[in-house]
Amino acid sequence: MGHWLYRNIVEPGKLPLLLALGAFVSTFVVTRVITRLIRAGKGPFGNVKAGGLHIHHVVPGVVLTVFGGFGAVASSRHGFGADAFAVVFGIGAGLVLDEFALILHLDDVYWTEAGRKSVEVVVVTAALVGLMLAGFSPFGVNEMSASELQDRGTVILSVAVNFVFSLVALSKGKGRIALFGVIVPFVALIGAVRLARPGSYWARRFYRRRPRARARAGLRAYRHDRRWSRPRRAIQDWIGGKPDTTPAQLPDAGRGPGPGER
Repeated sequence: MGHWLYRNIVEPGKLPLLLALGAFVSTFVVTRVITRLIRAGKGPFGNVKAGGLHIHHVVPGVVLTVFGGFGAVASSRHGFGADAFAVVFGIGAGLVLDEFALILHLDDVYWTEAGRKSVEVVVVTAALVGLMLAGFSPFGVNEMSASELQDRGTVILSVAVNFVFSLVALSKGKGRIALFGVIVPFVALIGAVRLARPGSYWARRFYRRRPRARARAGLRAYRHDRRWSRPRRAIQDWIGGKPDTTPAQLPDAGRGPGPGER
């Protein structure tokens, strides 16, 4: 394990990226646990306020992200400095993206249906960073044996082929399949060969004069959403918490309550 870690992570200079990813995921998990405890009125935690103004955790997140990002740029590629700044950046990014929906809507939608966007963005970001770690690990490794070159060449070819299929799946309106298809073999192929979703670029371009194809695509999309919407929502609720059934009334215009103020 130690040899693999050195050859694939340390030697190519990817340790800061691994540390940033670990800090990012850990920060998101810890933050969600704390906000759910605040929402339930349990534990010693509470909202942070200054002069009556609730300070969302996106604020220290922005500060940490800026500090860690500029610090990483100023530091060398290797060494303790780069690793430390990577951890700071990962913590800041986790705090910021945990409240991505608030930034998107400029409103406190943390525990609403719109707040699910934060969970989706965090999952997508973690998957993309994981792809950077796994998919491009051959670069920067020195003195590889013939078997290592062959294995890594196979990985690169597989990623490239999956990426092409992912582009086709993306044009068919299947964003999640396109994303994970780059990482998981055959997932993008399934999305690429199946019917496009209504309203996608592929449907507008190739189904324009095919009414039967448009009808089949609409029916399949309806059945798919009906079948998988509930499990998908259950997973999102398990990760980020179940949203409120009705949006809470905001006490002040322009300033929403904190995630735990309900």
